[in-house]
Amino acid sequence: IFKFLGAISVDLGQDRIKPYLPTILTPLYRELNSNYAEQDPTLKNLSQEIIELLKKLVGLEAFSLAFSSVQKQANQKRAMRKKQRALQTVANPDIAARRKLKRHKNKAETRKRKIESLHPTYKAKRHRSHALKDLAMVE
Repeated sequence: IFKFLGAISVDLGQDRIKPYLPTILTPLYRELNSNYAEQDPTLKNLSQEIIELLKKLVGLEAFSLAFSSVQKQANQKRAMRKKQRALQTVANPDIAARRKLKRHKNKAETRKRKIESLHPTYKAKRHRSHALKDLAMVE
């Protein structure tokens, strides 16, 4: 898709690409700023190359305006999600408590896995799954 975006932008030319610049930059910006574990470095390099190509194609000023608008929009979305999560904690405490329990359970499992990887002879006690008991709310 990134190669397609680059090819379309070169094909359209300097004047016709400007209205579509924020739309093209959005996935490129998302790929550059992502920090998930299984990230493909070739995608990051490709997005960087296409950004450089766009910079040369439309000029630094137009590119900067479009890029800053994409950045601003991404930051607004991030802040909105954070705010909604905080409001949900207040509005629905039972859902928040369930989420918190799940997070703590995952944290304990991760800790056990880490200990087992560091000390192969050590076997941590695993939580046995009791389907109905796991679904019940802890008071």
